[in-house]
Amino acid sequence: MSALRIGIAGVGGRVGRLLVEEVRAAGHVLAGGTARAPDAGLRDLLGEAPVLPGLSELAPLCDVVIDFTHASVVHDHALILAQAGVAWVLGTTGLDPEAVADVHAASGRIAVVQAANFSPGVVLVTRLARLLGAALPAPAYDAEIVEMHHRQKVDAPSGTALAIGEAVADGRGVRLADVRVDGRSGHTGPRGEQQIGFAALRGGQIVGEHSALFTSASEQIVLTHRAFDRRVYATGAVRAADWLRGRTPGLYSMEQVLGLV
Repeated sequence: MSALRIGIAGVGGRVGRLLVEEVRAAGHVLAGGTARAPDAGLRDLLGEAPVLPGLSELAPLCDVVIDFTHASVVHDHALILAQAGVAWVLGTTGLDPEAVADVHAASGRIAVVQAANFSPGVVLVTRLARLLGAALPAPAYDAEIVEMHHRQKVDAPSGTALAIGEAVADGRGVRLADVRVDGRSGHTGPRGEQQIGFAALRGGQIVGEHSALFTSASEQIVLTHRAFDRRVYATGAVRAADWLRGRTPGLYSMEQVLGLV
């Protein structure tokens, strides 16, 4: 099977640099990456692969682009990749409704794998959260999601925590927006039966911890995932890129990449 030409948007980031190593370890061709201000270390890491100022320059060189950048550029990236006919692995979180619509529009023209988290363990925890949400009725089992990340993380709750919450809500047949409660404070009154609560903790250099707790008057079930190394995200994203080979346009999930659906 021939190697894919994989580009990395945001190659200068912590996950981006790991992606360089994982693309090569998987036997694919590193087509290049985008970075605002590449340093000497980044240029050495990429070797002959170019560091480019934007996705418009990178896309023509690629079969697939892996994108862990920022929600503010998703609109532009969707347009560029759809026009170029380049598949997209998107791990950017914190998207507003307009950006979500842009991703859906792009998926009408190209194959897209979008995930809040590319760790196989997180994908399985999310799937189990959906099953527990369906099996454990809200009036009897209170659902709470707790996450902790490094101090530099800019969005809260994390995209992964929200994805787990969406799975619980889906299992219960409700919209997360209708039952979500973030960071309780002050005199809140008793907990609502249907609520799905979120708590976001920040500190140090924790890569990522997520727990979904289902608590009744007589028992508690806790699903927990801890990431020890960001490399797990890079490995999963490269796996998704390889899975996209030959796919028709559409919006795909990591559950599909892992063969769960």
